Amino acid sequence: MHQKQNPAGFYTKGEEIFNAVSHGAGSVLAIGGTGALVALAAALANWRTVLICLVYGLSLVVLYTMSTLYHAFPFEGVKRLFRVFDHSSIYLLIAGSYTPFTLILLDGTWKGPVICGVVWAAALLGVTLNAVSVERFEKFSMLLYIAMGWAVVFAVGDVVRALPSAGFWLLLLGGVSYTGGIVFYAWHKKGRVHYMHGVWHLFVLLGSVLHYLCILLYVLPRAYA
Repeated sequence: MHQKQNPAGFYTKGEEIFNAVSHGAGSVLAIGGTGALVALAAALANWRTVLICLVYGLSLVVLYTMSTLYHAFPFEGVKRLFRVFDHSSIYLLIAGSYTPFTLILLDGTWKGPVICGVVWAAALLGVTLNAVSVERFEKFSMLLYIAMGWAVVFAVGDVVRALPSAGFWLLLLGGVSYTGGIVFYAWHKKGRVHYMHGVWHLFVLLGSVLHYLCILLYVLPRAYA
């Protein structure tokens, strides 16, 4: 017997519980992690670093909170609205994650501010397109997510020189986790395979944890070295 699907028609009730709980846990971790990162920056660095950490942390909180609410709401109209917020917050997380890497790790280079500006401009474009129609621009959004996520290749030499090997591997594996999870997202979209969207959520969580550790352990210390 098939489970009854939610009004939006994308997931079963069981899937939505898993989706909401998984990213609900991410939201709690993001709030705590943001507080710790900002407190550390305030104690050891300057206001600029605090602001950068706050932007990054809030992008995490917004993504996981919007995703949780989107999957938790059972009402179709509200759910469709939060689907826009959910997809738009992916752009914000990508740009937010770039902010400490480009403005702290690559501080003093011309590539850092340029890449940061380009990625944030792309994020604003993506948010605008999602506000028009998530469905119409979904394929374009997926390509833009990937392009933004790997824009770091234009400064990979600078990043390799600035990070110790452990930090670089955290950054790289975080990116691979985010990107690799798209396979499961697409698998769900194409074949409606149950719980594949939830598996994608776990890959997103792993990517966030790896990038957070990279920033906490290797990027932030450069601001007060």
